[in-house]
Amino acid sequence: MIDRRSFLKVTVGAAAMAASGPHCYCAAPKRNLRKAIMYSTIGVKGSVLEKFRAMKEAGFEGVEPMGGMDRDEVIAAFKETGLEAASVCCHTHWDKPLSAPDEATRKIGFDGLVTSLHDAKAYGAGSVLLVPGVARNGVTYRECFDRSIVEIRKAIPVAKETGVKISIENVGNNFIVKPEQAIEYLDAINSEWVGFHFDIGNVGRTGAAAERWISVIGKRINRIHVKDYSAKPTAPEATGRTRPKLLDGDTNWPAVMKALDDAGYGGWAISEQPGNQAADVETARDLAQRMDRIFAL
Repeated sequence: MIDRRSFLKVTVGAAAMAASGPHCYCAAPKRNLRKAIMYSTIGVKGSVLEKFRAMKEAGFEGVEPMGGMDRDEVIAAFKETGLEAASVCCHTHWDKPLSAPDEATRKIGFDGLVTSLHDAKAYGAGSVLLVPGVARNGVTYRECFDRSIVEIRKAIPVAKETGVKISIENVGNNFIVKPEQAIEYLDAINSEWVGFHFDIGNVGRTGAAAERWISVIGKRINRIHVKDYSAKPTAPEATGRTRPKLLDGDTNWPAVMKALDDAGYGGWAISEQPGNQAADVETARDLAQRMDRIFAL
């Protein structure tokens, strides 16, 4: 018997040997997964262009910008570096959630979603990441469910017009904490323009494993966030949330990759690891290479 981390080390080593051995006939199949990084997790200092240049040099193919950025500056950075837009992350969904009790706050959140959809069209991205609401601070799960759906339905015509899908993310918002709840939510919206942005690392402590979420949601996954998690309790003296490097945590990556294969997922895989893991070209390159190793499992 070996623990999961030891198993991963053995498996990753075998994958590396398969990729490098000239006489080996057991190499892992080539997956259609493209490496990108969430803009807000790029730790490199500087302008949008300087950040993009560093990620290009590190081996990434795409970036997930935030909504509401200087659109011309972002377009110019994409054009100069040759990077592509993997997705756009809505910039208002946390502070001005679509689940807010007051209409004025919901309106700001709705406008932010619309802006993000137009940003995505301008960048050539096909998806906008949306945290649909926050079920805390007096907002119940049912209120979050009902209020957010009303606002999302209002944005669907914009999604159709721009050709950009709205992708609901699972995150630490006390909402959609089981894969069956994700299906219930998507079914209630009932639109081909609304799918799921599945975050692999965010489900680590919610009960169901990431691979089970993938098997349940299946082809309704539009994008994935790639990050790891630790099952160990956070130390009382720790400040902020810590997250292990990819392959150093407790995610069952071979099972996750198999589940993605079974679901037929291909396309963008977007890193959302902490910024200190992409603080410069070298740390970002290590992050990109870890993603490559995972994709080869």
